[in-house]
Amino acid sequence: MNDQAEALRNLVKQKNGLEASRGTRIITVTSGKGGVGKSNFSLNFAITLQRMGKKVLVFDADIGMANIDVLMGVSSTSHLYHLFKQDKTIWDIVQEGPAGLHFIAGGSGFKDLLELSEQEMKWFAGQIEKLHGMYDVILFDTGAGLSKETVTFIEAAQETIVVTTPEPTSITDAYALIKMVKAKGIDASFKLIVNRAGDKKEGRQTAEKISMAAERFLQVDLQTLGMIADDPNVSKAVKRQVPFTIAFPGTDASRGVEEIAKRFTESKQAATGTAQDGVKGFLHKMFRLSR
Repeated sequence: MNDQAEALRNLVKQKNGLEASRGTRIITVTSGKGGVGKSNFSLNFAITLQRMGKKVLVFDADIGMANIDVLMGVSSTSHLYHLFKQDKTIWDIVQEGPAGLHFIAGGSGFKDLLELSEQEMKWFAGQIEKLHGMYDVILFDTGAGLSKETVTFIEAAQETIVVTTPEPTSITDAYALIKMVKAKGIDASFKLIVNRAGDKKEGRQTAEKISMAAERFLQVDLQTLGMIADDPNVSKAVKRQVPFTIAFPGTDASRGVEEIAKRFTESKQAATGTAQDGVKGFLHKMFRLSR
């Protein structure tokens, strides 16, 4: 094991005091269409939770469009692919970004997950299980739309955060994603984020439009976690490759993420599972769904 991996593992152990019984919330973040700021939200949401005293790990599960490391301006040398090939352990591929945030760089690795042999899956599960009790939140930033891989993460996770914007196409696609998941018989716990809202009124109206349709036609109780303002500082931060909650703290977008993070930590656990069986429950579902 290399020095970086050893240091990361020791850092997590020191932070958590080796609390093996610590609960871990498994969260999937997705969207109905691309270009809504999903990955940027995932990154800044995770950093904000980290600043609030939560230990967070982000998996970049956006197949083919993985860019969490780019948004942070961090060069990744280890990816999930190396874990699947058994070239490296879980601690070799966990990397550290701004604000002490831990992340695992993505790529084509998550697609390979659905094609692993039983022996390879057991190796993978054994490695991921080492994360149990090490983090308060493990967040999977998936691709936009309803790919086979995204469906697997939505079903295996305890909660799914859907990111949309006030644009009509984004609203339609967000609703369509929830509808398709429901049609597959998946009992998912959804939460909604409205990104790039012109003002609070627009954000509230967007959330109400989707939530009312989901309740009326799908019998889905869609909780709104909050909204993020259409803030020009966000694009400035992206160009600098610095998370906007770090580059521009106190701005409208950063305050929006802070409110969302606070509401998330105060919200109840998903009905589909508890934080206590988070990693193990996730692995059990993932193993079953990938067969």
